[in-house]
Amino acid sequence: MTSGTGRPTGRTTRAEQLVARRAALLDAAERVALERGLANTRVADVAAATAVSAGLIHYHFSSKDELFVEMLRTVAQRDIDRVRRIVDTNGTAVARLDRVLREFIPAQRGDQSWVLWIDAWGAALRDPGLRDIITELDDAWAGLLEQVIRDGAETGEFSCADPAAAAFRLAALLDGVGVRIALQGKQSRREALRHARIAAAREVGLTEADFPT
Repeated sequence: MTSGTGRPTGRTTRAEQLVARRAALLDAAERVALERGLANTRVADVAAATAVSAGLIHYHFSSKDELFVEMLRTVAQRDIDRVRRIVDTNGTAVARLDRVLREFIPAQRGDQSWVLWIDAWGAALRDPGLRDIITELDDAWAGLLEQVIRDGAETGEFSCADPAAAAFRLAALLDGVGVRIALQGKQSRREALRHARIAAAREVGLTEADFPT
């Protein structure tokens, strides 16, 4: 809301401040969770990282569980939006599929994004809120893969009778590859990408050679 002069009113400024403060707290929760692990992170740790009181955090989030669920939802949305931009770009379906595969695969052992999600997967076994956001993320990733595969099948680039099933299988394989790299680092990213391309090629009626070099 603005005044007749076009300047923001106090209400608008206050709302913007609250949004900015909430975003800063979520960012801090992500940093601290990466350092300490979800199970070992307290609201007090997040408060210390942002030099605010625990009471201020509870003003924005009713509990530690809500804070971390919202943090993971924010991180997930950021990742999903990045991949959606790839899916929605122009270009051949095989080129877009290859870029999505690259986004799935960790950069190296200890990849921070993967470390956070591996930690969240473990915690989600006993936390319904975390389980819901993990399910949302997994479904969204598979949905983006499905969209690329379906686009390729519709244009004749791919041969795939069931894009949803193909995306599910491919996403599951990529999750497994990602966990092995992030935790063990026994394979290089290049080797992992080759495995992903071989699996994807089989799902869409191509060969590994059909992917960009």
